[in-house]
Amino acid sequence: MDEKAIAAAVEKAVRGVLPRSVTPQQAHRLAKAVRCRARSMGVKAVVAVSDAHANPVLCEAEEGAYIASWDIALNKSYTVVALKMPTRELAKLAAPGGELYGIQFTNGGKIVVFGGGEPLEADGQIVGGLGVSGGSAEQDTALAAYGRQIFKEICCDAERK
Repeated sequence: MDEKAIAAAVEKAVRGVLPRSVTPQQAHRLAKAVRCRARSMGVKAVVAVSDAHANPVLCEAEEGAYIASWDIALNKSYTVVALKMPTRELAKLAAPGGELYGIQFTNGGKIVVFGGGEPLEADGQIVGGLGVSGGSAEQDTALAAYGRQIFKEICCDAERK
């Protein structure tokens, strides 16, 4: 086996083990689209994107956004990867009497139990997380759902190239 064949075999093996992650380019395209939609809704949003390991890839704030929204958006992007579900679904489970009541007090307080966070998927695998904060819970939830759909389009664009 020559060096190129060995390198190709190693790369294929490693890619099969390591989860694929959101790229910085995808994160920028996604954030731009979500921020544009937020502006059209009159929301001064903070948009955060994390990778497949829940580490931040990007966090952007609209001028005049709430300072608190920075951490909230980042924590939403962490939550959806860490728990593999949208934060709006977690809200139901974390409500008083729910099976995950109190979960927001775990993980150093990084778990967010209200809408605005969506896992980002490619090929049936979570590759990152999106967190949006700055509007009402309903607005943040709608913006994150919009972002999840936009991410699917971004991934399709990348696959066609």
